[in-house]
Amino acid sequence: MRGANAALGAAGLAAFLALGEAVPRLGLVKEAYFPPTSRIVHALGQEVSDHAFWTALGDTLTGWALGLAIAIGAGVVVGLLVSVVPYLREATASTIEFLRPIPSVALIPLAVLLYGTELRSVLLLVVYASFWQVLVQVLYGVQDVDPVAEETARSYGLGPWARVRHVLWPTALPYVMTGVRLAAAVALILAVTAELVIGAPGLGARIAVAESSQAVPDMYALVVVTGLLGLLINVGARTVERRALAWHQSVRGEVTV
Repeated sequence: MRGANAALGAAGLAAFLALGEAVPRLGLVKEAYFPPTSRIVHALGQEVSDHAFWTALGDTLTGWALGLAIAIGAGVVVGLLVSVVPYLREATASTIEFLRPIPSVALIPLAVLLYGTELRSVLLLVVYASFWQVLVQVLYGVQDVDPVAEETARSYGLGPWARVRHVLWPTALPYVMTGVRLAAAVALILAVTAELVIGAPGLGARIAVAESSQAVPDMYALVVVTGLLGLLINVGARTVERRALAWHQSVRGEVTV
């Protein structure tokens, strides 16, 4: 089954690449705006051989990893505190619902004013966007805790942190892992967007330079790299999720009767 899926995926990718080669060659679009796949692949090879490309890739991954780590830590801690401390959920509900819909890109002027084109500008945007993905999932996970299990833990004399460890956390963990997977993708998007708009060092800034200098194949090659990064991050996040939830019925394939 996996082999068949892999073959279908490879066939779909080959068809897509062939379409990308044919469309500009047939004159359906101008090559100046959409170069053939072969030219993009050639430009990608040149990028990979350039030391500056790897430096930009490292800058992007640094902003992504640091921002994601901060967002996960803050989201889990704040989510647990808001859920466990009495009346804190009600007191913060309106504030969360007010701040959460604010687009992270709207904070770009603030990030530039505070930190210019430094890494901290990227981190501000990445953390803000990713934090809500984790926080909301933690809140949902805590809400899903079985009240009977919670009362049983209380009757056995478990303290607040023991209940968090043995009752709340196992229930919330699947939600947390979903939030981490979503946050990982959002963090990459905001890292590249910040570099592209602000000019912070990274792949986004390199894409902007390629676009302004009319190096269209190089621009598309860098866009392909960001797409591959997103794919690798998604696969990695799913792998971590499966390992962390190896005990969970959704991973084991069990069906609850």
